[in-house]
Amino acid sequence: MAAPAGAGDAASAAPAAAMAAEEARALLPAPAPDYYEDEEDLEERAYEAAEKVIVSISDGPDPGDGDGDGAALCSSSGAPPPFSWRKLWLFTGPGFLMSIAFLDPGNLEGNLQAGAVAGDTLLWLLMWATAMGLLVQLLAARLGVATGRHLAELCRDEYPDWARRALWLMAEVAMVGADIQEVIGSAIAIKILSRGYLPLWAGVIITALDCFIFLSLENYGVRKLEGVFAFLIATMAVSFAWMFTDTKPNGKDLIIGILVPKLSSKTIRQAVGVVGCVIMPHNVFLHSALVQSRKIDQNKEYQVREALRYYSIESTIALAVSFMINLFVTTVFAKGFYGSKEAGNIGLENAGQYLQEKFGGGFLPILYIWGIGLLAAGQSSTITGTYAGQFIMGGFLNLRLKKWIRALITRSFAIVPTIIVALFFDTSDSALDVLNEWLNVLQSIQIPFALIPLITLVSKEQVMGVFKIGRNTQAVTWTVATLLITINCYLLLDFISSEIRGPLSGSLLCVAVLIYSSFVLYLILRGTELSEKIIKAIPRSLS
Repeated sequence: MAAPAGAGDAASAAPAAAMAAEEARALLPAPAPDYYEDEEDLEERAYEAAEKVIVSISDGPDPGDGDGDGAALCSSSGAPPPFSWRKLWLFTGPGFLMSIAFLDPGNLEGNLQAGAVAGDTLLWLLMWATAMGLLVQLLAARLGVATGRHLAELCRDEYPDWARRALWLMAEVAMVGADIQEVIGSAIAIKILSRGYLPLWAGVIITALDCFIFLSLENYGVRKLEGVFAFLIATMAVSFAWMFTDTKPNGKDLIIGILVPKLSSKTIRQAVGVVGCVIMPHNVFLHSALVQSRKIDQNKEYQVREALRYYSIESTIALAVSFMINLFVTTVFAKGFYGSKEAGNIGLENAGQYLQEKFGGGFLPILYIWGIGLLAAGQSSTITGTYAGQFIMGGFLNLRLKKWIRALITRSFAIVPTIIVALFFDTSDSALDVLNEWLNVLQSIQIPFALIPLITLVSKEQVMGVFKIGRNTQAVTWTVATLLITINCYLLLDFISSEIRGPLSGSLLCVAVLIYSSFVLYLILRGTELSEKIIKAIPRSLS
């Protein structure tokens, strides 16, 4: 008896669908290793399975589950599921934690100085710098979601031992430099709110201790800790918006400052500072780890794509909020001090006093409003810095330690030098400003060691599978990275040329620059055809 007309077609379609499914699975990123189930598995992970937030990813076709109907449906209908506000809420958290690095005391100081010296003319640069920061952070999120591993873990496998240890050292140095600024900023706020009763060193100790209290909330769930950060960001937004409405800046100047690019030789240093503060090296490592706090199966492409969709929306909203807060700070100081003789002398330490003298106080003196906002900025950024330190240490060194032990080690790296700084600089505003410049330079040096590995990894099909970025995106990201590194090199050279004197210092600087440039070049060229040709040519030239 003859077979039905469609039977032969169905039989031949089944193997084809299975082959298509297998090819699709092969293009997915290599699955992350399972969480350790016994004491012998020493693989360190960002979050244990029980800690992850269940987001109820939309049920969809999995091209690798062997279901021919599912595979056919996936190939014929690639439409994403409809947008869900509830699901966006479940994904909300990591982007806002990441955005805190855009609001730390170092950024606030750069913004207030830009406002005081350049007025509203650099607001356009602040907006585009935030957009560049968003691009970098979206790449970090993409890396973490698609691979199930964060940047430090992937660097551990990607680079040889000496390069891995060098990258870890650079990340730790950058984190300590940022942490000193953050803790000092929080201590300044405590000094303001206590009316000078508590000196800087006391504020440093208080900040170090309450950091552990906040981090202990993670034991009650990731969402509890994210709630604390939401409260601190809201505190910053309300405080600086209050200052903004109190000082009544000119709306026309504000809009022109955002829309019309303007830059002069007198404001170039402030412009470099605005852009240089955007990329915090430790924040790139942090965001790639934070996105793993949601339960996602990296072996199912539709789950990864949906997670990337919601994380992109959340990160964009978070950085839009941070941009508005930074805009409030810049315009307040532009309104009060642009064109005045005090403009060049304002720093984080004396900003509150200058505000009080200029605008006075109403129902709540502006000095204390500034202090509350600064305290929220310092506390939140200090906690995220400690959080980032745990991921950096655990990822690069594969240390399987309890979180409180890693937090204690990370805190100790920064708190000891910070107490020394607080004792030494407590009575000198100008000395504290010089220290802040040195710390900015220290972090500027580290930027290539986070950006270059990030772009290298998200461009590799062996790491990212189908989620690797395309050639156009690679071109844009390398252009942004080159711009950011060039701007920070300008800041570095400008500062060093004014601080380094004498032939011995100059010689040591030249050696340091040569070593630094060689390592950056190695990171850029590693794995490319050019580097392979150079490696092959060296033995031939020596023989």
